[in-house]
Amino acid sequence: MKKYNINGVDFISINNKDFCKIDQCGITALYPFERTKTDLPIKYVLMDLDGTTVKSEEFWMYLIELTIKKFSDNADFRLCEEDVPYVSGFSTIEHLEYCIKKYGLDSDVDRALDIYHEIAKFELNEIMEGRGNVDAFKPRTGLKDFLCLLKERGVKIGLVTSGLDYKAIPEIVSAFRVLGMGDPLKFYDAIITGGRRKEKGEYGTIGEIASKPHPWVYSEIALGLGISDKSHAIVLEDSSAGLISARLAGINVIGFKDGNLIKSGLDKECLKMIDSFDEIKCYLFNE
Repeated sequence: MKKYNINGVDFISINNKDFCKIDQCGITALYPFERTKTDLPIKYVLMDLDGTTVKSEEFWMYLIELTIKKFSDNADFRLCEEDVPYVSGFSTIEHLEYCIKKYGLDSDVDRALDIYHEIAKFELNEIMEGRGNVDAFKPRTGLKDFLCLLKERGVKIGLVTSGLDYKAIPEIVSAFRVLGMGDPLKFYDAIITGGRRKEKGEYGTIGEIASKPHPWVYSEIALGLGISDKSHAIVLEDSSAGLISARLAGINVIGFKDGNLIKSGLDKECLKMIDSFDEIKCYLFNE
């Protein structure tokens, strides 16, 4: 199979069958990578959060950059263009492991992760208080009209993110506040996040170990929505990790061109590549 530009992921053929091998967070998993089908009418639309619903990837990459600056004690550190496919769309651990390996840093990823969460909590609190990077979370153009159209047509809507609760919830709440759409928990039919950190004195979840590109977040939301026939579901994604996750869960993907799908080479695995929600309306409803 073709080699794609994705950290910790390989595609291999065994006995003329295609498989996806994921080697991340110290865990190796091998999944069948089968061609799925999509049939109209679409009854379920599952949407990624970062980059797809909300334009926020630059902010999260900015936090990775701040983390590596502090971790390496190098105030001049900057991510470069070739880093983008590896520091967006995957879990924070994958992003940090990539930077540590590429830039030859101390391999203590746990310390880097602690620094990251310390920085992220401060930056998110500043945003929620109306300070700092207040424009970090921008709803994608046309989001409100698209979501309302899906509601009008009776399409079930799911929101799926690998982000931990403390990051994901302020992001979608902020976006809905900007759009005047109220409480996202009352709007979406199901929401899946990366859960909570595993810290002393708190209940944790399996979180980032089972996040994208593994299939479990999309498989879980499919269960939550009661999807019995995945051919009537579609996923909207902008990242290579999200595409792999959805495809391994048995659901095809419509991809946004401004994510890292083209850079990773996985745009060829999408059902369709688009620039805007208007193009999805045409596909879903022939309008």
